[in-house]
Amino acid sequence: MKKLLSISYSEWSFNLALFVLRVGVGILLLMHGYNKIEHFDTMKNTFLNFLGMGSTTSLILSIFAELFCSIFIILGLFTRLAAIPIIIDLTVALWKIHHFNFFGDGEKASLYLLAFIAILLVGPGKASVDGMRS
Repeated sequence: MKKLLSISYSEWSFNLALFVLRVGVGILLLMHGYNKIEHFDTMKNTFLNFLGMGSTTSLILSIFAELFCSIFIILGLFTRLAAIPIIIDLTVALWKIHHFNFFGDGEKASLYLLAFIAILLVGPGKASVDGMRS
């Protein structure tokens, strides 16, 4: 009981928590991006046309962020760089699609956004390819 109420932590538990966060949200967002690839033909004409880039280009950029950058996050490879496109993608989704409705329709985007901002700030931890390289 004393350990549950303690505010101290070990390096091992910190790195384990980063691993669980990184892999957990990475897999969830990866599946979201995979769903976009599966329905690419139906989504390419109706997807958000952000900054006049066109619906197809916006969809491809979203798939890149949600699928490929998620793989890098899961592996812990170039973690902070991979988090940036994801954060941009989620911010655009929260802004343009959910109209900053953090507690309604945009709740899932808000949670993902907060998790990836935390990953950007803290880094991948030692249980990652980046951690093994350094």
